[in-house]
Amino acid sequence: MLNFLTTVHPKETSTLIVAASMLLSACSIVGVRSGTEQPLYSVIGKVSENVELRQYQNRLTAKVSLPSTSGVPQNRNAAFSILADYIFGGNRSNSTLAMTAPVAAPISSESIAMTAPVAADTGNDGPYGMSFFLPRNYTPDTAPVPNDPRIELIEVPATKMAALRFSGNRDERSVEVFKAKLLKELTSSDWQVVGEPVAYFYDPPWTIPSMRRNEVAVSVEPKASDHIILPD
Repeated sequence: MLNFLTTVHPKETSTLIVAASMLLSACSIVGVRSGTEQPLYSVIGKVSENVELRQYQNRLTAKVSLPSTSGVPQNRNAAFSILADYIFGGNRSNSTLAMTAPVAAPISSESIAMTAPVAADTGNDGPYGMSFFLPRNYTPDTAPVPNDPRIELIEVPATKMAALRFSGNRDERSVEVFKAKLLKELTSSDWQVVGEPVAYFYDPPWTIPSMRRNEVAVSVEPKASDHIILPD
């Protein structure tokens, strides 16, 4: 799923590859995602020629935050493994997906489908965070409770986001390059950044690089100069 399966022990790598395969098992022979549930959004405009403006609906995520002392590649491995364990049964109800079931199959009351994209924080300071978007039929009250206390179920409210799409490599350097491009485009627009940018990775690592869908995105709102604040 992410470009971080080469820095771990071979046995751990095998486990992560299986998890990534389940995550996007509806892929074509070249690895491009197909039919995988994704967070709902509508395109409401363009920030610039390259940056799309989207309105996202509420979505539920399972997020893990790890200390940043280990470095991004190591934290990616660890965070992905923790979240994959939750998805594949590491929860109080032992909810799992059969390994042969496609991700796009209907979800029973005792199964969890993994969805695209995986979201990873792009900031260099503070804890390293990674999130899996849970299927839309789950709410904070009905989603299985994680066994691992490091996992937090978070309901992300509806929000507007600016997104810049790119293909090819999705290593730390590439993400930073496109993050900088996104923020530069927003600087001269009518929109201001709210919060920290995130990276979205939609495809497994064996996808042909030129056919990968990667994105950097950030929540935005109209610039303050467009508003008049009235006194109480």
